[in-house]
Amino acid sequence: GDLPFFGSVLRRADCVRRCEEPRLGAVSRHRAAEEVRADFQRRVPYSYLQRAYIQLNKLEEAANAAHTFFMANPEHMEIQQDLENYKTTSGKVSLIDREARQHMEDYSAGVRHYDKEEYKLAIEFLERALKGYYSEDEDCQIMCEGPQRFEEHEYLDYKAGLYEAIADHYMQVLACKHDCVRELATRSGRISPIENFLPLHYDYLQFAYYRVGDYVKALECAKSYLLFHPDDEDVLENAGYYEGLLEGTVDPATIKPRKEAKALLRRHKLESHLLQVAAAGLGYAYTEPNYWNRYGARQDEHSVPSSISSEPEDGPRLSLTKKPMPKPDRELKEGGPLLYSDVKFVYNSQQLNGTQRVLLDNVISEEQCRELHRVASGIMLAGDGYRGKTSPHTPNERFEGATVLKALKYGYEGRVPLKSARLFYDISEKARRIVESYFLLNSTLYFSYTHLVCRTALSGQQERRNDLSHPIHADNCLLDPEANECWKEPPAYTFRDYSALLYMNADFEGGEFIFTEMDAKTVTASIKPKCGRMISFSSGGENPHGVKAVTKGQRCAVALWFTLDPLYRELERIQADEVIAMLDQEHLGPSEMNINPKDEL
Repeated sequence: GDLPFFGSVLRRADCVRRCEEPRLGAVSRHRAAEEVRADFQRRVPYSYLQRAYIQLNKLEEAANAAHTFFMANPEHMEIQQDLENYKTTSGKVSLIDREARQHMEDYSAGVRHYDKEEYKLAIEFLERALKGYYSEDEDCQIMCEGPQRFEEHEYLDYKAGLYEAIADHYMQVLACKHDCVRELATRSGRISPIENFLPLHYDYLQFAYYRVGDYVKALECAKSYLLFHPDDEDVLENAGYYEGLLEGTVDPATIKPRKEAKALLRRHKLESHLLQVAAAGLGYAYTEPNYWNRYGARQDEHSVPSSISSEPEDGPRLSLTKKPMPKPDRELKEGGPLLYSDVKFVYNSQQLNGTQRVLLDNVISEEQCRELHRVASGIMLAGDGYRGKTSPHTPNERFEGATVLKALKYGYEGRVPLKSARLFYDISEKARRIVESYFLLNSTLYFSYTHLVCRTALSGQQERRNDLSHPIHADNCLLDPEANECWKEPPAYTFRDYSALLYMNADFEGGEFIFTEMDAKTVTASIKPKCGRMISFSSGGENPHGVKAVTKGQRCAVALWFTLDPLYRELERIQADEVIAMLDQEHLGPSEMNINPKDEL
């Protein structure tokens, strides 16, 4: 029956509780709220440490603290400027990352020695990196056994039975453990892991051991690599070559892949099987990531092991294959009609130094800007559209926002003029039609999200500002400046196809909209907002963008995101369309108006 199993579970729980307190102290000392854990993961304490060290005049410690914070927050321009100042003041160029992950440091050192053909040193560091990797993997697995959040069940009426509760929790733990492969391959501050990270250790090692004459270890590492990629023709060829070198001295069949690699891969496959079975049986979505991508060219290394031109043709080799560039989802066009005679064309993609970009003026009039601003003042809430965070991108500005549906609701209730509320709806539709026409789209462009947002500079917090009002990002993929890549994967809004920003005012300082290269540093175009000006562009990695700091006053705009996929139409927009249709019938009564403010996205 179940009793032996649950008896074992209860004994394990009791053991954990009894061991934790004597060794780790009271629960309050080693169990922290999710927000606190997130701050430590983002290395926020080092930002405070830097300031504390400055007050103590310990500039070297301050520089190292700033560097440690910056490694996990490479978009933080204020810290970046601080680091430049430290280097200029002290002449110190080499800084210490106090949270560096040793297995990553050893791996990087091993690759550097490999590239210099210092194979003995490469072997030393890569073997040390492997040892550190497997140790970190054990820690990662254990950390996953802590408390879990049930994001899909965070509502009051969810009441799970015994087995459902166990299954829900265990699936969270299992998914966390399964993702340790990604976690251990991802550098601090980076979004995506180093491709093919663990197998690459064995790939480098198989050739390094060959170059120092240790053919047994070379074959062992080649076979270890083939556990992950059994069809890799180059390494299969290498393994055959090593077997030929060992002929007559050692039976190649006795040389096996490394046990730890075999055990990890076996566990990983079992985890994957359980997750997929559970997903099918319990009715939730799970897609198995490709944890062992091998494109050859990698995020932070530019050469592939074994590809050495001086090597004889029958010697070990690996072909250099480039990661294919993603093909556009559709043919990209621009230059279509603007539909409205008062709209003025300013710049196209070429003039804005990019792809699929357009700058327009006079999309709305001065009077419409003033009216929209009055509406904004009456309906905006701090943090609306930013999950309640009043300063989601920078602590030096306050963000307020509102949606079209909220404007119509307030208009119907008489809290703002209904005509003004309708203006918000009408101008967003005007913007949608212009974008659809200008970019010559051959299918309907739908609203994905519409948001009226104002950002206000906070007084007393504007001195020596070097941060951005909105950090450099792309709208439908995760920008990875170090790799010059943009990863089209959650949590990015991958379904967004076009974006537009319609500005309402110019009476503020700073706040320029900027496009950059994928390095998130090189500015390719800068746009000063003003009433009626609209910038529109495709939402992918071809258009990284951000907003410079607003240092005085308030900057307001209507932000619009569009999709070509009707499945991702904005729910609030559909509801707003229904409200407008009812208003247009001119016989709308209070009982017919069915707007639930809690329906907001």
